[in-house]
Amino acid sequence: MSERYLHIVSFDVPFPPNYGGVIDVYYKIRALHKMGIKIYLHIIEYPGREQAPELEPMCERVFYYPRKLGLKSAFCLKPYIVKSRRSEDMINNLLQDDHPILFEGLHSCYYIDDQRLKGRKLIYRESNIEHQYYINLFKAERNPGKKAYFLLESLKLLFFQKKLKNADLMLVVSEYDTNYLKSKFPQNDVRFLPSFHSNEELNIIEGTGDYALYHGNIEVPENEAAAAFLINKVFAQTNHRLIIAGMNPPKHIVELAAKHRNISVIANPDDEELFSLIRNAQVNILVTFQATGLKLKLLNTLYNGRHCLVNLSMLNGTGLNKLCYTAETPAELKKMLDELSGKPFSKTEALARIELLKANYSNSANAQRLVSAVFGE
Repeated sequence: MSERYLHIVSFDVPFPPNYGGVIDVYYKIRALHKMGIKIYLHIIEYPGREQAPELEPMCERVFYYPRKLGLKSAFCLKPYIVKSRRSEDMINNLLQDDHPILFEGLHSCYYIDDQRLKGRKLIYRESNIEHQYYINLFKAERNPGKKAYFLLESLKLLFFQKKLKNADLMLVVSEYDTNYLKSKFPQNDVRFLPSFHSNEELNIIEGTGDYALYHGNIEVPENEAAAAFLINKVFAQTNHRLIIAGMNPPKHIVELAAKHRNISVIANPDDEELFSLIRNAQVNILVTFQATGLKLKLLNTLYNGRHCLVNLSMLNGTGLNKLCYTAETPAELKKMLDELSGKPFSKTEALARIELLKANYSNSANAQRLVSAVFGE
């Protein structure tokens, strides 16, 4: 078999893999490397994340390009998250050969319609229907300036989405998003390929716990709104203990939690502490008001936690409904918390998780699907 080469354009440094989008990128690179794929990794650096020598053993070469922040990227018809990730050095490096190019997220797709890449195999890796994601950020945000930015960016992203017609292949993280993109681009090859992640096998502690856990990057408006909803509408009216854990919880979330003796906030736990919280919780409760994409924290919970209680938007297009308890309203959530309190996690439930997760969410199996789709093997 001849050697297979792939360019990957990443919107951020994918190490450490500590938030949704870069988790998919990092574990995808690792799985492809294990299969012998030769990777040229192109990274648009974002302030606050350092260059990562840990990526070099998995790649033929790693290139870094500074993100172009500021007004020149903002005052443009292209979305800011796209325009700020342009680089002539990057396009020149991509033009040094004719290998396929995988663009990670709409963020990295500035050059997807560039005529200089005509004839190359171009792959779009979807992580969200971005204009829908931004309109929901607009709805969740409380700051007027940020609300205006999210609304304008949503409109720009909707317009820019048309350029995806230039992608020869779209690899999409949820069935819902797959159906959406198939309807918008009926002539394109659009395939469901779930996110890559850190889990290889189930790692669930037997027995019961004495708290419910909500975790996520709390500074993201979507997660901030979910945390406030759980505090105000669900746990404030119960005796159930809730721990909210995640990156950079806003001050008002900390203040809301402090009003209730049964609610606490753990800010910026490291990976070991977070996974301990997930594994020792009686119930991992996850709600979202965003129906697009795949929530990787849901996968982490199913591989590591006991009972998983979610709303339907969290499950949208994942095929994981059979593995979770669902509730929509505050009253339904409270009732389900009552039912799950003290209920041991059964071996039958664990076996059901193993069967479904291995079938659809195995990194090695999905890497093989990706290679087959890109290289025709």
